[in-house]
Amino acid sequence: MAIHPDFPPSPHNILNPDIRWFPADEALSESSYDKLLPPLVHVLRKKVKAWRDNGYDGASNTSKSLLNWWFKTEHLLPKADGTTFLFQYYFAQREAVETVIYLYDVVHVKDKYDLLRYDSSEAVSAGMFDEDWRRFVIKMATGSGKTKVLSLILAWCYFHKLYEPDSKLARNFLMIAPNIIVLDRLRTDFDGLRIFFNDPVLPDNGYEGQNWQDDFQLTLHIQDDVNITRKTGNIFLTNIHRVYASNDVEPSFEDDDLADYFLGRRPTGETIDSKVDLGDIVREIDELVVLNDEAHHIHDKRLAWFRSIEDIHNRLRQKDHFLSLQVDVTATPKHNNGAIFVQTISDYPLVEAITQNVVKHPVLPDSASQSKLIEQQSAIFSEKYADYLNLGVEEWRKAYVEHEKLGKKAILFAMTDDTKNCDEVAEYLKNNFPELKDSVLVIHTKNNGEISEASSKKAKEEMDILRKQANEIDGLDSPYKAIVSVMMLKEGWDVRNVTTIVGLRPYSAKSNILPEQTLGRGIRCMYPGSGTKEYVSVVGTDAFMNFVESIQNEGVELERRAMGEGTRAKTPLIVEVDNENTKKDLDKLDIRLPVLTPRIFRNYKSLEDLNPGTFENKKVGYKLFSEEEKREIIFKDITTNEVTHTTTLDPITVTDYRNAIGYFTQIIMKDINLFSGYDVLYGKVKEFIQNFLFDQEIEIDDLNTIRNLSELEATKAVIETFKKKINELTVQDKGDVKIKDYIILRQTRPFVAKEQSYLVPQKSIFNKIIGDSQLELHFASFLEGCDDVISYVKNYFAVNFRIDYENIDGDISNYYPDFIVKKSEKEIYIIETKGQEGLDVPLKMNRLKQWCEDINKLQKEIMFDYIFVDEEGFHAYTPSSFKHLVNTFKEYKSE
Repeated sequence: MAIHPDFPPSPHNILNPDIRWFPADEALSESSYDKLLPPLVHVLRKKVKAWRDNGYDGASNTSKSLLNWWFKTEHLLPKADGTTFLFQYYFAQREAVETVIYLYDVVHVKDKYDLLRYDSSEAVSAGMFDEDWRRFVIKMATGSGKTKVLSLILAWCYFHKLYEPDSKLARNFLMIAPNIIVLDRLRTDFDGLRIFFNDPVLPDNGYEGQNWQDDFQLTLHIQDDVNITRKTGNIFLTNIHRVYASNDVEPSFEDDDLADYFLGRRPTGETIDSKVDLGDIVREIDELVVLNDEAHHIHDKRLAWFRSIEDIHNRLRQKDHFLSLQVDVTATPKHNNGAIFVQTISDYPLVEAITQNVVKHPVLPDSASQSKLIEQQSAIFSEKYADYLNLGVEEWRKAYVEHEKLGKKAILFAMTDDTKNCDEVAEYLKNNFPELKDSVLVIHTKNNGEISEASSKKAKEEMDILRKQANEIDGLDSPYKAIVSVMMLKEGWDVRNVTTIVGLRPYSAKSNILPEQTLGRGIRCMYPGSGTKEYVSVVGTDAFMNFVESIQNEGVELERRAMGEGTRAKTPLIVEVDNENTKKDLDKLDIRLPVLTPRIFRNYKSLEDLNPGTFENKKVGYKLFSEEEKREIIFKDITTNEVTHTTTLDPITVTDYRNAIGYFTQIIMKDINLFSGYDVLYGKVKEFIQNFLFDQEIEIDDLNTIRNLSELEATKAVIETFKKKINELTVQDKGDVKIKDYIILRQTRPFVAKEQSYLVPQKSIFNKIIGDSQLELHFASFLEGCDDVISYVKNYFAVNFRIDYENIDGDISNYYPDFIVKKSEKEIYIIETKGQEGLDVPLKMNRLKQWCEDINKLQKEIMFDYIFVDEEGFHAYTPSSFKHLVNTFKEYKSE
């Protein structure tokens, strides 16, 4: 069941449906098809791909605008240190959102009969659908970003209803969690609507003629905290118990009071006691979208969760409305017999998430290690399974040491079979392992995996504290390093730092727990977004391991290795100062690098001096368009000139030229990282378009002019001209610098690196030299053999040695040279190695030359010099010493 050889390692790459995971075993694919592959997904993937390739043709303007903003627009988001990073949604997230929009907006699926068209198994019938409203299920592996998908779908529904006249969607949303733990997680993301603003969910105002951020007027109501419902839109975030309470007696139409029959019974019990009947409030609304998280609970139409949604739909029908849409997200949309929900429209299986390092790789003991584990003859649970606990602690210890270097805390997670044994295991860990004394958190869970809810007020408060401690266990402020639970915390407990799972209870499919849910508590990445390969070690009884290994039916390949004392930790590749190597003289190998004040800077004050009349730009031909063409706005990729999509303006809509100018202004500011000056620049852009862009006089508020502005030639002329002129005006060279600090390489903090080839050096203060290319590894090997070199380092980002320079576009950028070489106590060389020379290389080398001249003027203790080493020359001349290298490679050096 190997993954396809062409399957890309990056989770951002667009996946061709033909290379998605499929059970290679023909017999298995026939007998277990309904348990392994959602029947609608394969055809839908192909349909959605063709639609995507065709520029989302057939979708509404609102849908196209949002899809292009989310998935085709570059998003540079700020980091805490003031720098920016490129944010991208995973393709799995994109595909899930695209599929929902395709089904609603393009092929107009209304119910199960419409969905049946996409069945490729020929085994699905209408009777397999329980609902008669529009319900889509999204299957995504744990840790692959289901909450972000919910936020995008919610925003799409909202704007579609707001901007599209015939939309049947809604601006009211009922977001349901199965329990308090999941609710707490959703609250963290949605409180204050932060997920919509922290992520690029809402387009900039002015983007494609709409004021998205100003128009996004949603009110969030969490549990009982229901404020006045707003006509502009509401999100009701709650656990299912607030909407409906299951009862022993089914309400009947024959009851004297029919409220329970139509509305469902009120919640009962301390932990679901509510002063506000959210169920009533939701049922009084005329339009509603239901979003269910961890929706595998809705696996039977007899369950309260399903019946409550059905009740809402029926209530809406009484008012000539209907439930607009139900979207369910879960990693395991499966019935008790293992069959996948037939409503599943999108699938990102665990095997693909592991392959793309979106989640950790599960690692099991090899057969030799497992055979050493013996169940002792003892009536005391912790003694009986002492071997398993000891191995788990041993694995956790090794991981703890490695992750501690990176400022992270590894967590041990043990699962037992009842509360008594749970307490025993906790005591065993506390009493036998000094580092776990006072560091073990015990959580008793109910049979269904939820944390036990208590009836008394005091006990409830204690449970709230316990829940908070479990959710915050990753933090360095938390005193806990291990957590012991009866059942695993079935879902929602989504901490990232579990590195070791110890399973001491038998599992089976009858328990309604799936192996992916079991592993799910430990597979979220500790270093998300780094692309680093991470691991979670899984140990346990034979019954537990057999249960975990059943996940191989889903294509997951489980790695096995030797475990226990004397074996190495299975952790990410860590680069650090080689303190444990007693053969190295770290004082001698250390290098001290000066940090200079910026020489290249941007003078924002001079933006006022920008004069469009002096740009001397090439004029753009002003075209005359027909009335029909004026309504057609064509958008082209500025780099490829390909048409990305076409928008036909609504004749009723009055297009305002101010929106176009605002859009150009925002794009220019974003591209050159201008964080202020919009008011100044807006006026300059308007003046330029009105007077200097075209080859004839124009009326700026004429629809023909706006149509001209959507042409690539005009768009490019506006944006590129302004970027060039602003850079010329504002990017300046101070002419002098000062030493403001020093980088001491010995103080570099450990960091994780992607798994790749590396060299174990003897002449470097670091424990590993990682090569981004074969040239870098060959060059490091050459330096190792140079008798006339004291030490060297690869200039990792963690070293943070960078030089500001003006790049080929005139922007200020940072240059990170490849190597730093200490030839003697008085000579340091900065080395740039290159396989293929890019356009920026001469600019970087000229700036490096300037940097060396500056530093040599400011101090005389150490001479700094530089060398450019090209790959072809390095292999052709094969220098025999560093001196030979210095004398041979003279490119970019002064004569």
